[in-house]
Amino acid sequence: MRLNKLPKEQIFHNPNVSIASVKISKEAKAVVVEGIGFPFKLPVMDVSNLEVNNKELFEVYAKEQWMGSLAVEGTYLFDQRILPDFAFKIITAYPNNSVIGEDTSIVLLSNDNKKDILSVKSNLSLDDVIGQEKAKSKCKVIMEYLKNPEKFADWAPRNILFYGVSGTGKTMLAKALSNELDVSLYLIKATNLIGDHVGDGAFSIHDLFEKAGKNSPSVIFIDEIDAIGLHRKYQSIRGDVSEIVNALLTEMDGINSNEGIVTIAATNNPEQLDYGIRSRFEDEFEFVLPDEKERVSIFNKYIVSLPIPIKPTAKQLANLTKGFSGRDIKEKVLKSSLHKAISEEANEITMDHINYALGNYYKENNSPKDMFA
Repeated sequence: MRLNKLPKEQIFHNPNVSIASVKISKEAKAVVVEGIGFPFKLPVMDVSNLEVNNKELFEVYAKEQWMGSLAVEGTYLFDQRILPDFAFKIITAYPNNSVIGEDTSIVLLSNDNKKDILSVKSNLSLDDVIGQEKAKSKCKVIMEYLKNPEKFADWAPRNILFYGVSGTGKTMLAKALSNELDVSLYLIKATNLIGDHVGDGAFSIHDLFEKAGKNSPSVIFIDEIDAIGLHRKYQSIRGDVSEIVNALLTEMDGINSNEGIVTIAATNNPEQLDYGIRSRFEDEFEFVLPDEKERVSIFNKYIVSLPIPIKPTAKQLANLTKGFSGRDIKEKVLKSSLHKAISEEANEITMDHINYALGNYYKENNSPKDMFA
């Protein structure tokens, strides 16, 4: 039974919306519902967390009742069979304002679907982010906005893209910003938004922005945004995450006011982002590899906390690590050489240990040693 063949009286099962809007609606690809409960107190029944044992059977059961119903996020559908008048809230409808049809995927959200999104605390300061002076300077507008959100109105810096080589301090700067301003930081990897069921990711996006809004001013940091926002020519290699992207764009477009929220997304590959996503960012902050002076500062910062002394100076080490990121310096050079020295029961880290670490780095990256010389 196709939508265009449904009799008029069958297309209006949702009393919370106008029948006039049904005529322009398309068939829903996915609808995520959450069991809310009965409008009246029934002490003998506790169904606050309904569980679905068989997803396919639940879809058949749901479609038999709701086929032709208008799916609008935030409205309700009611069960009329096993649990008469039990309310299900529509958490996600993709696309929104669409009609439930034969090919609609219907998912009941349970505690297993929900992922706790918590704010992250950090003790980093802007001084801990060595280099990246241009990015830090451009962050002044974000800081000013989060101090006085009401002052900016339509001029708020709501969506910012951090891009550049991995390990250059994108996440560190977001943490430092939130700590300096003492605002909530919601840190999430885009890959974690991809759930086991259709609708999980869209729910996570809406939940993320809802929590950030309740605790504003706040910063949302989405790392590896390219994992869900690839350009169309790359989409075949990543699977169908269009419902996640749709939910994210809805929030970034400011359907809700989102006052006092700054969304920062990070990527190592900005050129691979879909234009529809990249165009939502009002500004882009580039993160670059540290120069020699900055590498000296990075080595000096980490050397003081090493558990055993190191013989080569920060200046010597900086000369050997052109093209290395701050993360490479800490993880691939200092940590690797430290572990080598300890495994040999050495009392200090020598140049031999450093050369061992550098050799492993060049092997892992399939690059000759003189590539960065």
